[in-house]
Amino acid sequence: MSLEGFDLAAPLALALLPLPLIALFWRRDRAATAGGLTIPRAIAERLTSGGRVAARPGGSRLGALLAWAAWILVVVALAGPRTVAANPAQPASGRDIIFALDLSGSMAAEDFVLDGHAASRIDALKRVGAALIKRRTGDRVGLVIFAERAYAAAPLSFDVDAVSRTLAEIPLGLVGHSTAIGEGLGLALKRLTESKAPSRIIVLLSDGANDAGTTDPMGVAELAPGLGVKIYTIGLGVVDTQTFNGLGDPVDFLALQRLAEIGGGEAFRVRTTEDLAYASAAIERLVAGEAEASVSVQRRELWPYAAGLSFLACAGLGFLRRPQL
Repeated sequence: MSLEGFDLAAPLALALLPLPLIALFWRRDRAATAGGLTIPRAIAERLTSGGRVAARPGGSRLGALLAWAAWILVVVALAGPRTVAANPAQPASGRDIIFALDLSGSMAAEDFVLDGHAASRIDALKRVGAALIKRRTGDRVGLVIFAERAYAAAPLSFDVDAVSRTLAEIPLGLVGHSTAIGEGLGLALKRLTESKAPSRIIVLLSDGANDAGTTDPMGVAELAPGLGVKIYTIGLGVVDTQTFNGLGDPVDFLALQRLAEIGGGEAFRVRTTEDLAYASAAIERLVAGEAEASVSVQRRELWPYAAGLSFLACAGLGFLRRPQL
């Protein structure tokens, strides 16, 4: 038996409530039908007059009330009342996701048109990242940022709103201007290998033009599947290395495709608002298939309170039945 916010562990125990009434009626019925010796009234009064206990004023009604209260509270305690509260959704089999974000100087290139307005790659990165992060309710999400160096901007957490706010506040150029994709992937992989979640994922958002660092991105991608980690990549930018004419900063999408292929994930290219929506939905669908979320329930037992009140009622009943001198 349960109501919103309330539950009984053993609701059938409530069937005991009318038991005293049943016993009372049964006893009266037995007394009415039973034969036996009847003591004359005069003799009975004579025998009891010397040792009669004086009743307390109002004690009969109060005693009956306390007796019933004690019994009802005992039955309620046996039924196991408890409050029920649903906790935030938690992953049933566990899912940890780290977003590795490229904050190099090339991300300042304004080769996007988002919602009809010119926008930079970093604007697109934050738009894509925020859309993906906010959909990850029930997962642990973390942030790694990289340029010349890589840093953990947000630890793995269920608080997707806090992670999303951190992403929005990160300035371009905070960790240098070059692009060390290998360093960013390596740090993200290290964080996930420390995790015990059965489903672990890296989502890399970059223009793919690796030009710094000592760690080979492909080498990191080769390690990932053996460690139980998948890598998804999102390429940001319009002009790629094959059509680069000396203007702007090229996007190496082929490298991002290769990283995703080796890492057991998929690659997506974002050049327009439509691409942005498609990539967000596709990754959401792929990642959601890794594990289903469930809601955990927290219960607080209330039966000790009912049992305690029943004890107090019994104590009061005993006080009323104490002989009055």
